[in-house]
Amino acid sequence: MNEPQEVRRRLDAVDYLVDDGLAMAVFLALRLGKPLLLEGEPGVGKTAAAKALAAALDTPLIRLQCYEGLTAGEALYEWNYQRQLLAIRLAEARHERLGDADLFTEEFLQERPILRAVRHRGPTPPVLLIDEIDRADDEFEALLFEFLGEAAITVPELGTFTAVHPPVVVLTSNRSRELHDALRRRCLYHWIEFPAPERAAAIVRRAVPGAGHPLIRSATEFVGRVRRLELDKAPGLAETIDWVSALAALGVTELAPDDVLRTLGTIAKTPDDRLVVAGAAHQESP
Repeated sequence: MNEPQEVRRRLDAVDYLVDDGLAMAVFLALRLGKPLLLEGEPGVGKTAAAKALAAALDTPLIRLQCYEGLTAGEALYEWNYQRQLLAIRLAEARHERLGDADLFTEEFLQERPILRAVRHRGPTPPVLLIDEIDRADDEFEALLFEFLGEAAITVPELGTFTAVHPPVVVLTSNRSRELHDALRRRCLYHWIEFPAPERAAAIVRRAVPGAGHPLIRSATEFVGRVRRLELDKAPGLAETIDWVSALAALGVTELAPDDVLRTLGTIAKTPDDRLVVAGAAHQESP
C-alpha cells in the first residue's frame, strides 16, 4: 500500500471503513515496519481492524488472545515434553543415552502464535494480532520487548530466530490498566474513537444490508445519544449491528420506543444500563 488513501480503499473493499487518522496509522505501520498499538473503548473496532488488514493484504491472521496469567509457553513457544519423554524411553530401550542436545532440538519445539509469526515462510508476512494486551500481567509485556523491537525470539537452547519478513503486528488495549512505557516506545499509536453517526450508519449498512436507511439512521443516532449517558458499558459497533439486525428481523422499518424496549438485550448488557436505555427511549416518545 503506497499511500494512506490506498489503505482506505483496500480496507473499504473488505467492508472495514476507516477515517483519515486510522488510515494514516496503518499506512505508517506498514511503511516503517513498526508494531501498531490501537486503543479505544470496547466496541470501536480495534480487533476488527487487524482482521480487516489481514483480509486486505490477503495474508494469514495469527491471533494471540491475552488474559491474566498468560505465559511464554502459551504465547511464544514451549517444548513437547511428552515427545521428549517418549524419545528418552525409546533410547533406553535401545540402551542408548540422550543428552540435552538431543532433546532440545526443533523436532521437539512447539510454536505458539508469536514464534509462528516470526518463522512464517509464506510469500507475504502474516498479520499478528496481540489482542487485549492490557488483560495480560505486567510481567508478560517484558517477554514481548525483543520481538516488538527486533522481530526476533530467542530460544536459549537453540538461539535466536529472526523473521525473514517481519510480521505486521497489531496490539489492542481497552486501557483496563496502564501499559509500560517500554512497550509503547516500540509501537506506533492510534486511539480509535466511536464513529460519528454518519460513518456508523455506513458501517451498519454494510453489515446489515437488509435494514432500511431510515431505521439505520435513527438507530445509530439513538446509540450515539445513549453513549453520552452514564452507562456501565456503552454500546459499541458490534452491539449496534446486533441491534439493527434484530430490529430488521422483527420487520421494523422506523424506530419507535416500543422497538427499543423489545430489543434492549442487544445494546444494554447490565441491569442498570437497561434502565438507563429504557428511560432514554421513553424520553423520545411523542
